[in-house]
Amino acid sequence: MEESIKILATEVKLVPVAHVYANDYNPNIVAAPEMQLLELSIRENGFCYPVVVIQDDDGKYCIVDGFHRYIIAKKLGLKQIPVVELQQSIAQRIAATVQFNRARGTHQVLDMSKLVLRLLQEGKTDKEIGTILGMDDDEVLRLKQLSGLKEAFKNQQFSKSWEEFAKKYDV
Repeated sequence: MEESIKILATEVKLVPVAHVYANDYNPNIVAAPEMQLLELSIRENGFCYPVVVIQDDDGKYCIVDGFHRYIIAKKLGLKQIPVVELQQSIAQRIAATVQFNRARGTHQVLDMSKLVLRLLQEGKTDKEIGTILGMDDDEVLRLKQLSGLKEAFKNQQFSKSWEEFAKKYDV
């Protein structure tokens, strides 16, 4: 069976670096040697991958993917950077950031835990979070536990097992 895949008919465009800013949820970090390699790559090869952004209500561009390329562009004093613009909700953007990052590197556990909690607050189920962030059920559970049990499990349905216990033992 063939899956339906969304094809985005979007163009790469140049925008002023000063109009681009980091999101407040990216859990990805890059070690110094890899940042140096990224800088070398941009110097020698240019921007082979545009920065993925959404345009906010103020006309500025919030980064979905490409924060480290953006940092290098600023360091190099570039006035413009190539971007591709998405039209997505906050939950979709968080998912996209993690999908892009996980395909390339590692994440900080506590920051991932915060993202799981944020997606729960956005109304996503454990199964949806696992799917969009590329996690199995156990990983979602562990990250929920790290974020604080009360907050992570506040909207969960729990069994009424104490009622069965009370009936059985006449309590």
